[in-house]
Amino acid sequence: MITSTSNQQVKNLIQLQKKAKARGEQDVFVVEGIKMYEEAPLDRLVQTFVSESFWRAHGPVFEKSGRPDPVILSDPAFAAAADTRTPQGILCVVRQYHYSLEEVCAPVAGGGPQLLIVLENLQDPGNLGTIIRTAEAAGATGVLLSEGCVDIFNPKVIRSTMGSVYRMPFCYVDRLCDTLRGLRRRGIRFYAAHLAGSVSYDTEDYTQAGGFLIGNESRGLSDEAARAADVCVKIPMCGRAESLNAGVAAAVLMYEAARQRRKREKPIDKVRKTY
Repeated sequence: MITSTSNQQVKNLIQLQKKAKARGEQDVFVVEGIKMYEEAPLDRLVQTFVSESFWRAHGPVFEKSGRPDPVILSDPAFAAAADTRTPQGILCVVRQYHYSLEEVCAPVAGGGPQLLIVLENLQDPGNLGTIIRTAEAAGATGVLLSEGCVDIFNPKVIRSTMGSVYRMPFCYVDRLCDTLRGLRRRGIRFYAAHLAGSVSYDTEDYTQAGGFLIGNESRGLSDEAARAADVCVKIPMCGRAESLNAGVAAAVLMYEAARQRRKREKPIDKVRKTY
């Protein structure tokens, strides 16, 4: 059992939690909690760490799981390594995911249309994690991020995804607007969520290959990104509210697309002819 916070493994965990550079150099990220551990693909699991008290309570679970035995840390050492204030007592190091643009934007197996979420300079880790989680739930097929977005492997992002980071394809792109223009030439239609949108979001047809553009929390989309879209849509507001949280706006748009697509997939009842 490791008891010292000066232990090299503990110090490395702290660095991985705090610094994107360390995560990038080692090509890993850290996940915390039982759910995130249980859903982590075995072939990507690098190492698991548990607190002494967690091991006393749940040790037999590991013996039956068939997964490699964890490294046991004293409770103080584990608390130092964890990113949460009240850690569950288990965290693991997982190999990072790397998807190409082609993989993220590929047509859906079976011929279904793509539904992409495009994020420009999103900064809040909670927003990004929530959008990734919602994207999976709403049936989106991939997430594109500009270089200015928060690191997707930030611990707060990872927690907010609730495991969706294991399954939702994503990639960062150097020149976002050029990428959008290229994808439009391939038949993917983009809708920019914009306060100055010309049409209400629920009047557009999202049943074909398409994507939604969501901008920075305080500044919204850049003018260049808005111009790269096919159309700017707005979400009507009541009261004195000027805009929605980025994660909420993305959810509204994605679920409208999901609603339209489900409706279109339902078989059309034959109309009975009368004479």
